[in-house]
Amino acid sequence: MPDRTPPTVFTTEKVHIENYNLEAHYCRQLHEKGGVVIFVHNSLCFSNIDIVKHCEEQDIVCALKLSFCTLNICVLTLYKAPSGNFSICLLKLDTILQSLYTATLHFVICGDININYLNEIVNKSQLDNLLLSYNLTSTINCPTRVQNTSATAIDNICIDESQFESYMVTPIINGMSDHDAQLLTISTDYSHVPIHRSKTVRKINKYTIPDFIATLSSESWDSIFNSEDVNITFNSFLNIYLRIFYSSFPLKKVTNSNNNDNNWITLGIKTSCRHKRELYLTCRNSNNGKLKKHYQL
Repeated sequence: MPDRTPPTVFTTEKVHIENYNLEAHYCRQLHEKGGVVIFVHNSLCFSNIDIVKHCEEQDIVCALKLSFCTLNICVLTLYKAPSGNFSICLLKLDTILQSLYTATLHFVICGDININYLNEIVNKSQLDNLLLSYNLTSTINCPTRVQNTSATAIDNICIDESQFESYMVTPIINGMSDHDAQLLTISTDYSHVPIHRSKTVRKINKYTIPDFIATLSSESWDSIFNSEDVNITFNSFLNIYLRIFYSSFPLKKVTNSNNNDNNWITLGIKTSCRHKRELYLTCRNSNNGKLKKHYQL
C-alpha cells in the first residue's frame, strides 16, 4: 500500500515575502531538498485545489485558482526529480489537467521539470505533445541553470499564448540557487473590455461560388492553346484562373469579439475528439504498431 502520511509542514520562518502569504505547498516525506510552494499576494482572491493524491516523492505538484477581474487562472507548480519516472509524471500531469480543465480556466504551469528545453530530446517532444493537447506551450527559450561547464533550461513556464496575448518572461538571478528565477508578467488590461480583432477573409458563399463556376466556363482560354511551351501555357492558365478567383471571391474584413461562439462544436465533434484523445493515451506508451497506425489514421 502506498504511504499516504500527511506531507511535511512547510513554514515561513526562513522565507518571508512582504504582502504575500503561503497558500499552497507540498514537501517530500523521505528525501531532502524537494518541494513546491505558491505564495499569493494578499490583495488577490483565490481558492485552493486539492491534488495531494497525485503527489509522490519524485513527482510533486500543488495548485490553486486565482480570480482577477474577468480572468480565472489555475497556477500549477510542478517538480519532477531527475531520477523520477518520466512516463508516470506525464500520466499524472495529464490526469490533473483533465480533471481541472474548463473552457474558461487559463493554466499557468511552472516549476523545475528537469527536461532541458535547449535540446531536442524524446522527453521534451512527449511533454510538448501533451501540453499542446491543452493548447499550452513553453515560454522559456534561454538557460535557467548555468554552471561552469553547462547551461540548461530545466525550469519552465507554460501558458496558452492565445489567451495571454501580452506577456513577458524575465530571468532573475536571486543569489539563493544555481537556478535563475523566471518572472512571468501578464498584461490584464484587455480583460476589462472585449477585444475586437479584425481579419481578412475571402467572401465565399452560395452566391459567389456559382459566379466563379460560370465565369470559368465562359472563359475562352485561347491564350493557353496558342503556345507549345509548357511553362508559358501553365503561367497563362494560372494568371487567368487567379484573375477569376480574385474577382469572384473578393476580400473582406470581419471583426471577432473576445467572446468566441462555440456553437459550431457539435456533440459529434466532441465525441470524436474524446475518442481521439483516448486512443492517444492508449498508444502513447505502447509498442503496438497497429494501434499507433490506427491512431495516426
